[in-house]
Amino acid sequence: MKQFHEYQNPSLAVDLVVFGYHDNTLSVLLLNRREEPFKDCWTLPGGFLQMNETFRDTCSRILKTKVGMDNVFLEQLYSFDDLQRDPRGRVIAVGYYALINPARFSIIAGSMANDVKWFNVRKMPALGFDHREIFQLALQRLKSKILYYPVGFELLDELFTITELHELYECILQTTIDRRNFRRKILDAEYIINTGTKREGLQNRHPELYRFNRKLKKNNFQININIS
Repeated sequence: MKQFHEYQNPSLAVDLVVFGYHDNTLSVLLLNRREEPFKDCWTLPGGFLQMNETFRDTCSRILKTKVGMDNVFLEQLYSFDDLQRDPRGRVIAVGYYALINPARFSIIAGSMANDVKWFNVRKMPALGFDHREIFQLALQRLKSKILYYPVGFELLDELFTITELHELYECILQTTIDRRNFRRKILDAEYIINTGTKREGLQNRHPELYRFNRKLKKNNFQININIS
């Protein structure tokens, strides 16, 4: 048996898929790399795990230094261990995805990036490393998650209409959802609370404004929306 110190250790990295929702568009945040490998190419924000960090510590550092944000919804996605995934050597990546409302953050490009930019998930550029695979898996996870977990907490403004919530679901799922059925199930689930106020400034209509039920036990949330 080899001793612990005799084993070669691969590098560990964290790659983040940061989703944002604005103007009825689901987007993902990408960096344009300043250095090789994949210099001048678009990639997901990422970084190597330091010896004194947990994975979430690394996520926080990446978000702060590379895109200027922190304290966002994060969930671990999957591990990616293809032998050739990084041309620099043996690197295992742990993927996370984040959900944010872009209106709440000012995005900045860190020192390792030429630029940072939102891309519509339907109009993605070529990505370096295996980041296309990571992105696609994160998008599929989000589509599944929204059917049983209130991700709207993170993606919409504090006050919103049921129409705006309905549009969010249709945008993420990329399909049509029956409006009446959606409204009934959302209200029955006690997912949202009527604020007693209305949205002003819209011609000929003043829709009711809702907010999310922050007392909702998210791990017990179930909605099971029928898609038509």
